[in-house]
Amino acid sequence: MTMDDKDKQILKYLLADARQSARQLSLRLGVSTVTIISRINKLEEKKIIKGYSARLDHELLGYGITAIIEVKTNQGKMLEIENKIAKHENVIAVYDITGNTDTMIIAKFKDREDLSIFVKKLSAIANVENTLTHIVLNTVKEDDRLT
Repeated sequence: MTMDDKDKQILKYLLADARQSARQLSLRLGVSTVTIISRINKLEEKKIIKGYSARLDHELLGYGITAIIEVKTNQGKMLEIENKIAKHENVIAVYDITGNTDTMIIAKFKDREDLSIFVKKLSAIANVENTLTHIVLNTVKEDDRLT
């Protein structure tokens, strides 16, 4: 799907507030409500819009520790391990990366004990060779919205 400027504007407004109605978007963008609905449906069909969710303040929910964990695996088992890690409720991102490690995990924890338990379980997974954990001291920016 080729996106034009109107599609990009729709995405921009939805990223700022996904609760906006098609009517509100149509007034902002100067096109009909039917056009907005049609464009949003196409963006959803093409999986450009994967879903809608609320953005939460993890710290206010008690998840005051953010950890970035590097994982080195035995060759050939990386995807299997990544899929297992991705199912853990504290994990917010799992990335295949280049460099000295195979996988990068971003996870949130309520306290050091929860982090410690997670890292020990992670290290005990078959074919995990090594982990290296970084604890975030200050979050300058944390936002996955691109447009």
